[in-house]
Amino acid sequence: MELDPLLLSRIQFAFVVSFHAIFPVFTIGLASFIAFLEALSFKTGNPVWERLSKFWVQVFAVVFAMGVVSGIVMSFQFGTNWSNYSYAAANFLGPMLSYEVITAFFLEAAFLGVLLFGRNKVPKGVHLFAACMVALGTFISAFWILAANSWMHTPAGVELRDGVFFVTSWTEAIFNPSFPYRFAHMAVASFLTGAFVVSGVSAWYLLRGREIEVNRKALSMCLWLILILAPTQAVIGDFHGINTLEHQPTKVAAMEGNWETASGVPLLLFAWPDQEAQSNRFEIAIPKLASLILTHDLNGEVPGLNEVAVEEQPPVIVVFWGFRVMVGLGLLMIATAFTGLVLRYKQRYWQTPWFLQGLRLMSVTPFIAVLAGWIVTESGRAPWLVYGLMTHAQGVTPSLTGGMALFTLLGYILVYAMIFSAGLYYLMRVLQDGLEVAERVTELDDDVHRPARPFSGSDVSFEQKGS
Repeated sequence: MELDPLLLSRIQFAFVVSFHAIFPVFTIGLASFIAFLEALSFKTGNPVWERLSKFWVQVFAVVFAMGVVSGIVMSFQFGTNWSNYSYAAANFLGPMLSYEVITAFFLEAAFLGVLLFGRNKVPKGVHLFAACMVALGTFISAFWILAANSWMHTPAGVELRDGVFFVTSWTEAIFNPSFPYRFAHMAVASFLTGAFVVSGVSAWYLLRGREIEVNRKALSMCLWLILILAPTQAVIGDFHGINTLEHQPTKVAAMEGNWETASGVPLLLFAWPDQEAQSNRFEIAIPKLASLILTHDLNGEVPGLNEVAVEEQPPVIVVFWGFRVMVGLGLLMIATAFTGLVLRYKQRYWQTPWFLQGLRLMSVTPFIAVLAGWIVTESGRAPWLVYGLMTHAQGVTPSLTGGMALFTLLGYILVYAMIFSAGLYYLMRVLQDGLEVAERVTELDDDVHRPARPFSGSDVSFEQKGS
């Protein structure tokens, strides 16, 4: 059987991006949480906030390192596997990636060392500023990456001449039609990921009776944040869906499993899309609800997949079920948020074992939801690399063979397995040690590395030594 370099290249990029995405979505939210803790510590002087910050900075360091290492190879793939696309989109993509490095990565690198090792070595205000700059850097990085990716979904501000994209308006290209919705959606997803992970870890410590007061405060903060953001994410998702309906109707048709353009389209709770037969099997539906959600009208028209040729349809079953996984987990997050609100009566939210166990399990759901969302977004664009302008087949490297693509794919899987295993081991060590060990390590580091003050009041003066 002949190996398809196009299929293997798509699998390879999907694997690398999916593996990498779980780290930034966590570090973005966690960096802002750490900056908030540092601000509380600076303002109130309460040692609880500093203790929490010390611990979560250690977690951040491990996850940030894994994200950097896993993301390095992504840019190389543009040249090795997608050289035609790299050449065609270089006028736009090259500056976007360089802006991300110059404005975001340099900012994070400059202040990360102060955040990790500068506590008690620099003024508290400087340490707070470093935490804020690291958090800001994560958002700037997300801005440029999502702007570039959104342009591939809703290209604007460019014109295609002789197979090359030329930028006619940087403002339109960067702030393309889908970018505001996708950036807001990802930003809230990052905060939810950080909140659920912190709440899950805090719940685990509370179940074990460790650092009750500190972890109770952390859990309380995160539950308030989840209560606000989980419903907000649903609203943002609704606006994002309407925008996608306008600019990528075929993707929406795949998400809904809708084959025929019609009005009053039902919402399919369960179905098994059969792309070969161009129909669904085993449908369970709520009448007219899809039209209401997408068009805010019970009789609104929803496009069907048959509006485009079969070869221009995305893999429907992947998009259909990926969307339902994402939405289902989002509804579960909302239910968790309101359960926590009910349990605040008589402080039961941190004393109810079944709820704490549930939070432990919920700590992994944001990662699954983010991956499902990325699968829907990227698979739903197929077969387009730049929507409506360049297909995957047109963008792949012409000289790439199936054997070469398979070799690099297996190599990435092996290397990433080693990275993930090592990172997970150290992360579990940090979580197992907990806040107590984190505080002792920080104190020891301060004692060992803080430079001595030779002429402090407690020292013996030269005159006394000579007398």
